[in-house]
Parts: sequence; C-alpha cells; structure tokens
Amino acid sequence: MSAIGKSLALGFGQLFDGAVLRVLLKSLAVTLIVFLIVATVGWYVLDWALLSGGMEDEAFAGAGAMREALALIMAIIGLWLVWRVVAMAVVQFFADEVVIAVERKHYPQEASMARELGFGEQAGNALRAAGRTLLFNLLAAPIAIILLFTGIGTFAVFWFVNAVLIGRELQDMVWLRHQQDRAEIAPLGKADRFLLGGTIAGLLAMPFANLFAPVLGAASATHLVHRTRNAQRAI
Repeated sequence: MSAIGKSLALGFGQLFDGAVLRVLLKSLAVTLIVFLIVATVGWYVLDWALLSGGMEDEAFAGAGAMREALALIMAIIGLWLVWRVVAMAVVQFFADEVVIAVERKHYPQEASMARELGFGEQAGNALRAAGRTLLFNLLAAPIAIILLFTGIGTFAVFWFVNAVLIGRELQDMVWLRHQQDRAEIAPLGKADRFLLGGTIAGLLAMPFANLFAPVLGAASATHLVHRTRNAQRAI
C-alpha cells in the first residue's frame, strides 16, 4: 500500500477514537452553524444583487425565470465553495487537537517534542487558510462557469485548485508544531501534498463524506508527515 493509502487508512481508523471523535463532532457542529449563517446571508445578497441589476419580473419576458435559473446556478456553486472554506477553516482551528491525539497514540516521541500553538496562532492560521481558499476559488470561478457545459470541467477546475490548497493546509496543520525554524523545509513533496489534498478535496464534494473529510485529512496528514519524516531520517 502506498504512503498516501496507508496514511488515509490509519486516519480513518482513528476517526472513532474518543479524542478524535470529539473533535469531529465539535467541528461539525460549528461548521454547520457557520455554514447556515453564511448561506442565509448569501442568498439574500444574491437575490438583492439580481433585482438591483434590473432583473425584476416586469423587466422583460422571462426575467423571473432567468433570475431563478441564475440564482440556482450561482447558489449551488457558491454553497459548494462556502462549505469547503468554512469546513477547512473550522478544522484548521481545531487541528491541534486532532494532531495531538494522533501523535500521542502513534508517535509519542514526536508528541513530546512538539510545541503548543497558542489561540492567536491557531486563529491566524485558520483565517489565512480561509482567505487563500476563498481568493483562489473566486479566481477560478470564471473558468469553472465557462466550463459548466462540459459537465465535468467545473468540478475538475475546483478540484485541482483545492487539491493544491488543501494539501498545503493539511501539511501545515502538522508541520507547524514541529518546525524548528522558518528555514526548515517540510518533509512532504509536492506530489504527496497534492495526492492527499486531492483525496480530501474529492471527499469534500461528496454528500455525507464531506462531513468527516476535514478531520480525516488532519489525522491522515499527521501520519503522512511523521512516516515520511521518519523514512527520510532512516536513509
């Protein structure tokens, strides 16, 4: 089994451990609350924007139907994007708890040498990660909309962008606790980061799987970073 596959399997197995399961339930509750708030506000803003743009029912024949169709397309894309941003930002905030739980069980030596991230640093990491995700997904949105007619093109664009972003976020969730100085290079190569990020990005797009995907990613990244780091040391 590949390093990615082994790490994902180990991460999935630990989802049912008490410490990780508590983080999963807590992060899921916060994610759903934030998501509902953002979705409600976004819907009203979207409706207001379309009406302000001259798409009242009386504007022209079929204006109402066109507005509803546009609203539906934009809402689906927007909610899909918002879920990823919110879910990953929330888990980024709770990531330390997931990483600690995995390290204490499987990598006790590494756990004893890790530094504790303060509240401010965790919040800053979560906000920066959310900002990057939102920015690059918004930049990719015009291309994704153009490719709507292809059926799979829109998904492929967002999947690729988020695979890169999520791979980096998952690595940093673990690595920032062990990095001795800023010059020290993280152990994961670009291919491993992309494969891990791509797997979690794919799960985030799937109903039900997207509920536990961020925590699975954090747990799996912990295994992948330490297993890769130990393998490099052994050479």
